Amino acid sequence: MEDDDTIALAVRDRLTAEGFDVRVAADGESALTAYGGSEPDLVVLDRLLPGLDGLEVCRRMQAARPVPVLMLTALGEETDMLVGLGVGADDYLAKPFSMRELVARVHALLRRVERAARLATEDTVIRVGDVEIDPAARRVFVAGRETQLTRTEFDLLHRLAERPGQVFERDRLLSDVWGFTEAAATRTVDSHVRALRRKLGPDVVRTVHGVGYALVRP
Repeated sequence: MEDDDTIALAVRDRLTAEGFDVRVAADGESALTAYGGSEPDLVVLDRLLPGLDGLEVCRRMQAARPVPVLMLTALGEETDMLVGLGVGADDYLAKPFSMRELVARVHALLRRVERAARLATEDTVIRVGDVEIDPAARRVFVAGRETQLTRTEFDLLHRLAERPGQVFERDRLLSDVWGFTEAAATRTVDSHVRALRRKLGPDVVRTVHGVGYALVRP
């Protein structure tokens, strides 16, 4: 879903060449109509669509049926990125971007969906302090109260919770959670950690400056 015809056609052509069946929509309402009629496996969504903007479109899509969303944006503000993550976007790609990077992000998101399906068979509940994680149901409780996390927030928390106290480098988290196979901007990890802290509390995830993050072991 992209309002710039040049970018939309370039994205369509490249993803089609990669073997994907691609539908294009030029505004928010058309995007929602296309989404409801085709039930895609993944959505590439422009942040600044005419009519309903990308944030509202993403929110409505996730409310109807959760789907991996790669948000395209020309905006660089951290707060804007956090709002996008909060309504269910899984990843951000800032314009201008290379088609090679776009394809890599799309494949990485689809690999994450496959990993999440495998995770759904895991029946071991993980408890770290007041945080309880149910991988099969993809539910998180803090001090007995359920907390709603996005798909990416859950995957990040689950990875940290597998080794409480262990420090994970940002590049490793990008590989383990996002599926990136080469170096990428670590700002995505930082933004999701901020989102986790807002929902779980400021002291659940510890920053190790210059290295990465760890889930705090009580």
